[in-house]
This record gives sequence, C-alpha cells and structure tokens, in this order.
Amino acid sequence: MPTTLDWSHSDPDSWANYPVMLATQRGLTVLGADHSVRPGLAERWERSRDEQGREVYVFHLRRDVSWSDGSPLLARDFVVGWRRALRGRERGEMADLAGAAEALELQDRMAAEADILAALEKVGVEAVDANTLRVTLAHPRSYFLARVANVYIFYPAPSADLEGRSAEEVRDYFDRPRDGRPLALGPYRVESWDRAGERVRLVYNPRSAFPPPLAEGESPVQVITLMKSEIGPALYERGRVDFVFVDSAAALRVKRPEDLQREPLLSTYYLAFNTERAPLDRPEVRRALSRALDREALVSGLLPAARPSHVLLPPELPGAASPEAAARLPHYEPERAKAELARVPGMERPLRLVYRSGDNFVPEVAIAERIQAQLARVGVQVVLEARSDFSAEIARRTAQGPRAYDLYLRRLGGDYAHPNTFFTLFERSGNHQTGWETQGGGEPMGRFEWLLEAADGEADEAKARALYTQAQEVLVGEQAVIAPVYHPDRYFRARDTLRGLDVDPFNFLALRTLRRSAPAAEPKRAEGAP
Repeated sequence: MPTTLDWSHSDPDSWANYPVMLATQRGLTVLGADHSVRPGLAERWERSRDEQGREVYVFHLRRDVSWSDGSPLLARDFVVGWRRALRGRERGEMADLAGAAEALELQDRMAAEADILAALEKVGVEAVDANTLRVTLAHPRSYFLARVANVYIFYPAPSADLEGRSAEEVRDYFDRPRDGRPLALGPYRVESWDRAGERVRLVYNPRSAFPPPLAEGESPVQVITLMKSEIGPALYERGRVDFVFVDSAAALRVKRPEDLQREPLLSTYYLAFNTERAPLDRPEVRRALSRALDREALVSGLLPAARPSHVLLPPELPGAASPEAAARLPHYEPERAKAELARVPGMERPLRLVYRSGDNFVPEVAIAERIQAQLARVGVQVVLEARSDFSAEIARRTAQGPRAYDLYLRRLGGDYAHPNTFFTLFERSGNHQTGWETQGGGEPMGRFEWLLEAADGEADEAKARALYTQAQEVLVGEQAVIAPVYHPDRYFRARDTLRGLDVDPFNFLALRTLRRSAPAAEPKRAEGAP
C-alpha cells in the first residue's frame, strides 16, 4: 500500500509507493528489456558541458503526451515537480541539480521563506519553451538518464493543477482522489484510496500515450484493485484475486504451483564483515572467509532457481564486470582459505552472524546455517542470531567502540539500472555499518570514492565501466568488505488470462503493460455427451 500519492514529496518508505507511481506516471526516459535507456516523455535529448564544466541536458518532449484530463504535458510541469521535490521529504535525492546544494542548505538551517524560494528559482531546471526542458547538473553524472526513468520524484507534476494552491489544498489534492484527480500520464489513474481498508482502485486512462501493447484477442484491464492482505495466497486459491507475491522462501520448497513465475532482480544478497573488530579488521582474513564460501552449495535446493555469485554487480546490469574481472575477485577456494585462516591469531573466538528474523522471499535462515557449516569446515566457529531489530543491531556499538556484530546478511536492491546504485551504500555517507572507512587510515575508501566519482562523471561508457570495475575490486576484492552470495529472484503467481502483470527487476509490481486475454474456449462436447 502507498504511503502517499504525491510523487514529488514522497517519503523515506518510498518503495511502498512504486507500484502506483509506476502505473500512473512516466519519466523523461524509460528502460528497455535489456535495461538500456530509451526515450520516454522526452523523444530525444542533447548532452553537453557548459563553460563551468557542468553537464547540460536539453530534452525535447513528445508533443502527443497529455495528462488524463486531456491537457498537454509541458516543460513547466517538470520545473514545478522538481522544485516541489526539492522541498519534499526526500529532497536530498535531487542534489545533483546545479544550485540544489544552496536550496538544500537553506532549508536545513530553516532560512527565510523568501530566500529558499529565490534559491529554488536558480536550480538547474528550466522550461526553454512549452516542449523543451533544459537541465543542468552541478557535475557530470553518467547515471542521470537511468535514474530519471525509475526514481519517481523526477517525474513531472501537473503545474496547471498545483500552482497557486495553498499547501493544504495541495495535500488534499493528493490525499483525496476525486473528480479524476490527481492527474496521470500512465495507462492508469487513481480513482480512490481507502486507507482504513488498505485498498487502492486504479482505472484505465484512455488518454495515455503509453497504452499497453495489445495483440489479437487482448483488451486493456479497465479496473485494478490493489489490496494489502495477510491471507493473499488463500484469496488467490479461491479465485478472489488475480496476482499474489510468494513471500515465503520456505513455502517454495513445499509446493511449487504450475502458475508460479519468476523475475530475476537487479539485486545482490551478501555477507558483510565488521572491519573494525579483530580478527576481521585484517583484509586478508576477510578475503579468506570469502574464499571459504561455496555459493553454489549455499543456495542449492532452497529455491526453484538461484543465481549464486561472488560479484556485487548483477551480470544483467549495464556496465557489470566482465568474466575476466569477476575472476579476480575472491571465489571458492576452500583449501587456500583453510591454510590462510590457520595462521590467524584470534580466530578461536566464535564469530557472531546477525540476520533478519522472519520468513521472506530470501531463504535467510537456511543460508545462515549453511554459512555456519561451511566456515566450520575451515576452522571458524559461527554463532547465529536472528534479530527483528536488525538495523538497530548492526549499528549498535560495544563499550570499546566497534560495532557489536561480526558478520551480517543483507539484500541490496538497485533503484535504477546503473552500477552507481549498487555502490552508494558503501560510501562514507552510506548506511553500510561495516566501519571500512577506518581501514588503512581511510585511504582505501578514499580511493573507492575517487573511482566512483570519476566513473559517475565519465561520458565514455567503456571507460566508466572500467572505473566501476576497479571500484568493485577495491570493495569486494582488495578490502573484502562484503562477500556476495547470490542475486535474488522474486516469485509470484498470476492468472493466465492476464498479460503484463508481473514484477519488474527492481522488485516492484509492474502494471504498465497489463492487458487481458480472452479465456481459452472450452472444448466442444460431442453431440449427446453428458
């Protein structure tokens, strides 16, 4: 269930809003089946650098796109939407825009409203004319086009509906859908939102320039009801709902229904090390532990299919490491690991592995138990601990200073189809809780961040890929801050009369190409048959 329908303001739980936002709105770009960037609301664009070295995009908007009330999409809609996003609860996501730093700083210190509004006027988003948008970034960013496809705070807002309204009127506009509002660009718009009943009703938008692709015998689905339920699987079995996530990895080992479907995610499940706590404060020890892990065996038989990996970046991701680069990262070498760990003082202490409690689509308990068994074979004792307060626990520090855990298991999902989204968690400001910023006096992390900055600003894709590969080698190889385990998949069930009802690679319910096919005709009975 969404927490808001206001895509410009969003909130820290933005992941919950994506199914509705992706069904009702669109970005300047879209992602193809191969995750490449393609035209979306913009039919084309030019990319250049100004005299200050800033990156400048000029987007030419499609002229056949209209909001769900028939009014045309305007460049002004992006200006209004992005300025609103700079005042929203996730405004830091807009920091790449030229001038955004000043506007964010003024808000953080609660400056006068007139000063904030003046700063927003100078932010790098400008309507050159009704159909041309100029965007200026403070620094070149190779991920920008991929990001505006999926991160919905970059979507336009209906300026004609919102400008001139009070803050209270705008909240009401989004909080109480009625009279065809809020407006939509996608194939659906929100007709009603029942918070108490946890239901959202979407209706087909015939004015959308992005209708679902229809084959012979297919038709658009006119009404969709999204609902939250603890008994989703039972409702599906009874024919009350047409789609349900399979949220239990344990259930997949018991029963695998014929209509079970699978979506490979741009995601990585990994084992992280507390680099500040001996004996894990030595990179050679962390590398040896990574070499002790047989990823194939860790996930074998736990899921209908699995993609074990010792690499952070999923292979489907544009810019992922080549097989040659992947071979340089720590991989399964048990005898070498055992010999290296035998020489390490302090390894007699049991290591504490923390993971999230509760069942979900990642088989965490089984993987944790198998890691425990595999490390025991190289002489390392591991104690397992499931925590409902996982995030607080991996951040908790001992009286001596370092964090209290030794190892933790966690899934990292991409927000957009670009290597950058997999690395930001491990920067100095990221919520990785590994302490690796202290390693080597901070030099390895400094080098890692330099490689990311260079890759983010590199226009040549091949050169950018080489830089991201080097950054991955620092994080996963040289410093072995984490040991990737596998790239998760998402399982779900959907009626065979529905097409395009699935999950996207970012783990969100996808409704953009939803259509219905006629049910298969029952075979004719022979004359006189009962």
